[in-house]
Amino acid sequence: MKYTIKVTRTTNSRISDVDFDNIPFGRLFSDHMFITEYVDGQWVNPRIEPFAPFMINPASMGLHYGQNIFEGMKASVNQNGEPMLFRPEQHARRLNRSATRMCMPNVPEELFLDALHLLIGMDKDWIPPKEGSALYIRPFMFGNDEFIGVKPAQKYTFIILTGPVGPYYPRPVSLLAETKNIRAARGGVGEAKAAGNYGAAMLPSKIAQDKGYDQVLWLDGREFKYIQEVGTLNIFFVIDGKVITPSTEDGTILRGITRDSILHILPEMGVEVEERALSIHEVVDAHHKGTLQECFGAGTAAVVAHVDKIAYADEVMELPDMKDRKIGEAVKNYINGLRAGKIEDTRGWIVPVKMKETVS
Repeated sequence: MKYTIKVTRTTNSRISDVDFDNIPFGRLFSDHMFITEYVDGQWVNPRIEPFAPFMINPASMGLHYGQNIFEGMKASVNQNGEPMLFRPEQHARRLNRSATRMCMPNVPEELFLDALHLLIGMDKDWIPPKEGSALYIRPFMFGNDEFIGVKPAQKYTFIILTGPVGPYYPRPVSLLAETKNIRAARGGVGEAKAAGNYGAAMLPSKIAQDKGYDQVLWLDGREFKYIQEVGTLNIFFVIDGKVITPSTEDGTILRGITRDSILHILPEMGVEVEERALSIHEVVDAHHKGTLQECFGAGTAAVVAHVDKIAYADEVMELPDMKDRKIGEAVKNYINGLRAGKIEDTRGWIVPVKMKETVS
């Protein structure tokens, strides 16, 4: 390791209290977390310590002006019980793309990866063994100057915390196409994994849920015509045997790691795939013609989530039964099989956790 990471181990592990057969998503946290601070132009004092609340000044700029970004990752175990990461370097690079857009410092990729390997290695027993479950990993950064004023912070804190999770969507989801509020527009921060994107989505998501839908299907911010993504997922449609997903070229859609993986996997399965502008009217028309065969979302938390219903204006589109969702299910099984070590990794996506510990 290039970076010396100080380690303070917990003296009171909480793992014996965890029921790995009944894991709520996002409410349990592992024994340790990684922390480092950006001060005077460099990252200092990298350390792993017991997971616990920490002090923050009420004037911390991240609380006031939105310089907050994050990533979502997972660690799993293969058939031999060895901890594995899925494309971790891609998450480090996406975090830094988000940081650049939000006028925040980049985290050195080597520091990100060193910290990640050491932290997961220490808490490897927190990885649920059941396929479909995983250790969720949340790297995040926030501006931490003690100053009230609209400008980029000079100090930042970067943290990685983890926690065991079960499936994010245990059943197919229903979507309501949003025709009033928008998630992102060209020139905005749509492709950044910025906390404010998710805060702004809370009200439309609640409205959709109050109407009986699980999530919002976002349309473009200019014409409310072209599909962007779902609240927690990139989106794929299977129309007449072809998979179509919205292009990310205009910067309004998160460049998902799972999305990118699927775009590599589908051609190898012999499935034609297109990245392009896709209008909600094309989807409605395909539904009327009987050629809308599947719809599924993709993301780190869910991997693949099947969609069983989409509502747009006065149109409610019911999608085929689970037995007919062959492409989405094949992709889900492939990615889960890679993570479990049941399918050979020919791309170098699955990275064994290096559990060497450096203590200073």
